[in-house]
Amino acid sequence: MNPTPVTPQTINQAAELLRQGRLVAFPTETVYGLGADASNPEAVGKIFAAKGRPDDHPLIVHLANVDQVNDWAENISDAVWQLANAFWPGPLTIILNKKPKVPLIVTGGQNTIALRIPANPVALQLLQAFGNGIAAPSANRFGHISPTQAIHVSEELGENVACILDGGPCTVGVESTILDLSDEFPNILRPGRITRSQLKAVLKTDIKLSTQTKIRAPGMMAVHYAPHTMSLLCQTETMIAMIDDLCAKGKNIGLLVFSQKLASLPCQHLLHLPEQSENYETALYSSLRELDKLNLDMILIEQPPDTETWAAVNDRLSKATV
Repeated sequence: MNPTPVTPQTINQAAELLRQGRLVAFPTETVYGLGADASNPEAVGKIFAAKGRPDDHPLIVHLANVDQVNDWAENISDAVWQLANAFWPGPLTIILNKKPKVPLIVTGGQNTIALRIPANPVALQLLQAFGNGIAAPSANRFGHISPTQAIHVSEELGENVACILDGGPCTVGVESTILDLSDEFPNILRPGRITRSQLKAVLKTDIKLSTQTKIRAPGMMAVHYAPHTMSLLCQTETMIAMIDDLCAKGKNIGLLVFSQKLASLPCQHLLHLPEQSENYETALYSSLRELDKLNLDMILIEQPPDTETWAAVNDRLSKATV
């Protein structure tokens, strides 16, 4: 399946495919999503089949506007509306108690539902044309690198998708922050572009960082977002020695670095990413895919700083490497 240019006509065609119970890939500001009618269990089941996704992994339901939250969730607190006002449309997913009518296949068998409004014009046009929630995990095989360009979806899922709307590269480049509001205290289940400090500033309360092992939300497995090529995180100061050792053993390696200190290393397959965390996020997945296509023996990735602004990157890299 080749990507489809976005026009009013192709948006309407994609919405009709969703009504027919078929799968449509579309861009969000974070990554490309693999969408199905969230109210149609059979259609949602096709997502799990296409991705090879375990059926206990919840999906995020994408909405066109805040009013639709009431269609999917119950016991909605004031905190939800405060966060929606501050961050929606945007890369924040909120977990709430689901309404009884919500299919359990969407929630991975749980009594909670993950909701967000994406900040991408193509996604919003599709949601408005469709008129209902769209369940959409990342449009890739389960556990692999998330797609940030339409061609990534085409290469990986091919004919499993009825339509791939090409909205250009994703501007954020890593998945949304997931905040669980279904319990007594707010709890970040997955870090993203929206930070803990930003959430605390709106809610005026402390926010926990999840230490759960139970799969409550997407991206909570120990291995995820991973290249097929063995990949290893390395501290800056030890990376040069590792490169020398691997090259001496005849290994064909790729490097993903951000510091100027390593940018000039003599390596044929070196990608230098931005030193600013948000720009690094945008480039991360496409860079990993580029190196993963080269049939390398190993990818070495420079360890980013351990700070809040790098939390999303560090979370993804910790799960993409051994």
